[in-house]
Amino acid sequence: MRASQFAKLTAFVAVAEHASFTRAATQLGISNPSLSHAIRSLEDQLGVRLLNRTTRNVALTEAGAELLAHLNPALERFEKALDVVNGFRAKLGGTLRVAVHPVAAGTIVPSLIARFSAQNPDIRLEIYVDRERGDIVGNHFDAGIQVDGGVAQDMIAVPIGGQFRFLTVVAPGYLAGKAPPSHPGDLKQHKCIEYFGTGRNADLRWRFRKGENQVELEVRGSLAVNDADLALRAALEGIGIVQLPELVVAPYIAEGRLVSVVADWCSQSTEFVLFYPGRRLVPLKLRALIDFFRQESKKPLRVKPDDSVRDSACIEHHLKPSQGQAHASTAAMVA
Repeated sequence: MRASQFAKLTAFVAVAEHASFTRAATQLGISNPSLSHAIRSLEDQLGVRLLNRTTRNVALTEAGAELLAHLNPALERFEKALDVVNGFRAKLGGTLRVAVHPVAAGTIVPSLIARFSAQNPDIRLEIYVDRERGDIVGNHFDAGIQVDGGVAQDMIAVPIGGQFRFLTVVAPGYLAGKAPPSHPGDLKQHKCIEYFGTGRNADLRWRFRKGENQVELEVRGSLAVNDADLALRAALEGIGIVQLPELVVAPYIAEGRLVSVVADWCSQSTEFVLFYPGRRLVPLKLRALIDFFRQESKKPLRVKPDDSVRDSACIEHHLKPSQGQAHASTAAMVA
């Protein structure tokens, strides 16, 4: 229905209910001549007279009465629909659909959503593990959680969980009878597990830093996977060396099932972000999630890795990234 036609029908209902052009015009906030023109235009469009009017009275014709009888239920449903929509603006509640990176889903997200749900019991969260990094708008998600650098430029991103780095690790059994790599270049002599979390065209280079020295290299091995958990399991089975987020491998290092190699070289670091489309008219339920994550981003990452895998150079680089570096780092292996 066109807006002009809806306006004419609304004008007709007002006149019919008030039995007066003057009172109807006052209710609608328009002039008497404008109202009279709208009614005449509607009658001309329909080809029937809807109102009989004299200088003193206004009365419905048979056709007008029939139209009003059908319009009133429709307008009531329309008003109820508007009330429902207005409820979204005024009430903190409803369902939030969030697409989450698999690594985030298995590490930082469970504790975060537990605290968010405790603070917002009327909001229902639907969490989908997003292995394809799909279009959150096209797939009807309210927001997503991905690694920094893996979010479209037209999205608004809020850092969550703090910075975390990658560790290069291997099962002790793999190193039996082999010289452990001490320099990134030594990795070319070993089987490495390739993790292409963003697809076959992902940047598979491993990056290292030691003081002013930086090294990037492409690794090769007998196994390439697109799932961080599978890459971890393969490393635990002794298939090869892998580079994964510290928060993923730290528990296994603490248990002695994995050991860090080239530990005096600091690998790349990144962070997860909550992202969503646009700043305008953000629903209250999504605003609550955004504000929660903004507050949580001020807290340190809730991971306690084994102290033996930390060296002073990496600690300084990890905890004090430059302002540009913090957002320019791209986790190609985990994205």
